Amino acid sequence: MAPLSLRWTMIEAGTMTTEELDERRRALSELNAQIHACHACELSRTRTRAVPGEGPIDAEIMLIGEAPGYYEDQQGRPFVGAAGQFLEQLLASIGLKRADVFIANVIKSRPPNNRDPLPEEIVACAPWLVQQIGIVRPKVIVTLGRYSMARYMPGTAISRVHGQGRKVNDAWVVPMYHPAAALHQGSLRKTIEDDFKKIPAYLDQARREIAAETAKPPVVLEPEPAQMKLF
Repeated sequence: MAPLSLRWTMIEAGTMTTEELDERRRALSELNAQIHACHACELSRTRTRAVPGEGPIDAEIMLIGEAPGYYEDQQGRPFVGAAGQFLEQLLASIGLKRADVFIANVIKSRPPNNRDPLPEEIVACAPWLVQQIGIVRPKVIVTLGRYSMARYMPGTAISRVHGQGRKVNDAWVVPMYHPAAALHQGSLRKTIEDDFKKIPAYLDQARREIAAETAKPPVVLEPEPAQMKLF
């Protein structure tokens, strides 16, 4: 399969300048510094390093996992353990590298013993993820696991909606099983691989929608008629 071109960015579409991209890079750098200094929940006491996330500032695809694990906590980078290796294989299957996408997690610090994130931890970290999405502005958001899916599809079972994208605000959101699920339950491996192969179609759809919106002629408002003077 030929690699997808992720350089079809807003700057190439003529709607974003280099200066605006530089401003977004500065904003993300400042945000990362704030995440590293965050003590909004108890996880800040037990973590080795915060794991903000990484990827191009103009990435068209953002992958959102659940929480850092042991290796992520040690290195300060997302998806660097066994699940990360499988994720890179999944990306390669659709012609991408991890450097082509933005990778983040719902929470930015490792829970002790890799337990599930607690509701209060998710709430404490929510503003960081909101700001990351606002800065990167991805066209497609791939949620990896039920905790990231719950942000967009609360109360939904991942077994029923995996691989089925839906438009949420300005992005297509595609829920998928977490790559680690395939490591614990081998029967899910093919399901995850098949779901990943749907990403290019959702990205193409998002690009078409943006192109169609850009091609619309500007709305010209007619001036209001001048009121007649009565005196």
